[in-house]
Amino acid sequence: MAASRNPSRKKSTGGVEAPRLGTVDLQDLSEGDAEALASRESHDALTFADADLSDYDLEGSGFSECLLTGLTLTETKLRGSRFVETVLVDPFASALRAQRTTWRDVRIERPRWGSAELFDSELDSVRVEGGKIDYLNLRSSELTDVVFEGAVIGELDLGGVTARRVAFVDCRIGTIDVTRASLDSVDLRGTGFESVTGLSGLRGAVVDTEQLWLLAPLLAAEIGIVVV
Repeated sequence: MAASRNPSRKKSTGGVEAPRLGTVDLQDLSEGDAEALASRESHDALTFADADLSDYDLEGSGFSECLLTGLTLTETKLRGSRFVETVLVDPFASALRAQRTTWRDVRIERPRWGSAELFDSELDSVRVEGGKIDYLNLRSSELTDVVFEGAVIGELDLGGVTARRVAFVDCRIGTIDVTRASLDSVDLRGTGFESVTGLSGLRGAVVDTEQLWLLAPLLAAEIGIVVV
């Protein structure tokens, strides 16, 4: 069943545009054989569960209207793969290799990823719920209508991204790199973070008063103000 965008809440508090997420409704799924997966294959309306796909070559694969539960994806080659109207539950990878991937109308629940390489990717209507990611590399990706909620991210690389209507809700982030980022309605309010690299790239982000106090000395240093 096709995902539909929720037209409600076009504006969040403060006049910031809120993400517009599709609703993924998975029905009548057939059981797939995860261990038989191979590169450049397309999979529709299937469920794959509790399989270790470490080191598998799944480059260029397509998953549409699928449910992926409890999969181990350590060093799985996912370059150029597409995930559409798909739900991932409890995915694990000490090293996720998913560069140049496409994620559209996707929900990811409780990911446990060490190094997650998603640079040069496209994320459109994606929700990440909970989980822990040590290093999330989204460098040079395009993010539209994306929500991270209740996630713990050690290092978030948004260098060179184009992001519109992205929200971080009740997250904890160590460091954020926004060097040369282009942001529009990126909502960081209520999320804790320790430091920011590439401060000028924060243009278009929304922060709360507490976060502004954290950023104040960094902003002063950026423009050469000496605070004594």
